[in-house]
This record gives sequence, C-alpha cells and structure tokens, in this order.
Amino acid sequence: MSLGDDTGQTRTRMPERGGDPYGGARRGGRSSSRSLVTVVGVVVLLIAAIAFANRGGGDSATEEGDGSGDSPKAAATAPSGEKPVDTKASGIPSGFAHDRQGAESAAANYSVALGSAEMFNKDRRREIVNTVYAPDIAASRQADLDRAYSNAEFLANIGLDKNGQAPAGQTFVSRVVPVGTKVTASSANDASVEVWYTSLFGLSGEGSTNPVIESWYTTTYQLKWIDNDWKVTDFQQKDGPVPVGRDQKASTADDMTKAVEEYGGFTYAR
Repeated sequence: MSLGDDTGQTRTRMPERGGDPYGGARRGGRSSSRSLVTVVGVVVLLIAAIAFANRGGGDSATEEGDGSGDSPKAAATAPSGEKPVDTKASGIPSGFAHDRQGAESAAANYSVALGSAEMFNKDRRREIVNTVYAPDIAASRQADLDRAYSNAEFLANIGLDKNGQAPAGQTFVSRVVPVGTKVTASSANDASVEVWYTSLFGLSGEGSTNPVIESWYTTTYQLKWIDNDWKVTDFQQKDGPVPVGRDQKASTADDMTKAVEEYGGFTYAR
C-alpha cells in the first residue's frame, strides 16, 4: 500500500497588534520576526535531535489490515462512542484494545504525553518513556533523550533554566492536541499509526519574549503489542497539513496562562 506523499509546510501567523502579547515582549517588524523564527528553528532542532535519538527498529508492520483479510483498506477517523481505556500507568492512559481502534487511541494518547511540558523534567520524562515505549527501546533511548532535553543552549533559547524551569511569573507551555489518526499498516501485533495534531509551545506570562505559538505536525508511530498493551518502538515526524490561520487578536499573557492552567487534556479515542 502507499502511505501517500503529501507533505506540509509549517507557517507561523503573527498575532494581531493590540493587547501587547506579552507585556514587554512587544512584537515589532523584522526584529520580532527573526526572534520568532529563531525560536521555531530551535524547536525544530530539538525535534531532529529527538528523532535521531529514537532511530532504530524497522517498520515490521505489514500492509494495512488486521490479518483477517476483511479489514477495510482505508477508514476516515470518526468517533466511535467507545471509551478507549479505564486505567492509567504513571498518569498516562493504558490498557488499549488489541485492535486497530486501540492502536489509534494509544498513538493519540502517547503523542500527548511525549509532547508535554513534563518531558522537560528528567524524572517525569523517564516515567513517560518507560510507560509508552517498548521496554528494550526505552532502556536504550533514555540517555539520548536526557541529552536532547537538557541541552543548555536550547533551554536558554526558549527561556528555561538548566533544569527546564520557566522564570518566576511565567508558565512554560508545551501541549499536543490530536486532530485525527489513521492506521497506515497493521498486522496481528504491529501497527503503524499517523497522528495529525496541533502543538502549542512557548512561555506565557508578563515579559515573556517567547509567546506561545501554534504549529501543525503529523507523526507516524510504529507500535508493537507487548504485555497486553500497545507500545512505541519508533516514530517519524513531518510538518503539516497546516490550515490557513484566521486573523484573530492574540490573547493577553494573563488569559493564556489561565487557559493553560484551567483547561485540562483528554483521553483520546478513535
């Protein structure tokens, strides 16, 4: 089967003037544009570092289907009305069904955990990696991921200290919001699942020089059925598809911080 060759190109829409996002971080002309490009570029470098750290293992999944011969070759993401899981491991949904829908739900929920601000905390990062990755993969990736997420230059460029903490009075935002999922290949115990999502990244709070920005990506997760659950063995990420942004006034630092603190995430199902 063909996985398709459509690609996207991330475009950053600057906030509308007014409201002063955020405080002293006024955006004016080319200087602010270059600053934002620098931040986005650094994020891309981190993504590349993480992708490099997670290389390894091939796509062992077979052509799309569940092995029964009667599975559809393509299916649009649509709500099923079924709750994906009732349990959590280390605060992350777990115990997904051993079928296509279970693999899609696992990929969506794992993308939220792997794209969270908690990945910048060493102890929490290790809990997340040990929960979502296959045991042998997690063990071999920890050191590489620790180096990627503790890079002093990267942390400084996004406004965090050496421990991944935001300055006083500011809130670090790194949140993935899945929009849809698609199984591109599957067999009895392997699945390749694409997750299309939007990502929020930056610092909210008065005086932030890296206001929260929005980006769009598609990540393909290679999953394997291990110990009665789906686990990640590898992933690849690409930009887009990116929708046309609407011209909306950017929220104030206070509104953005309140939103991040008050609105929780979801457990994602197909």
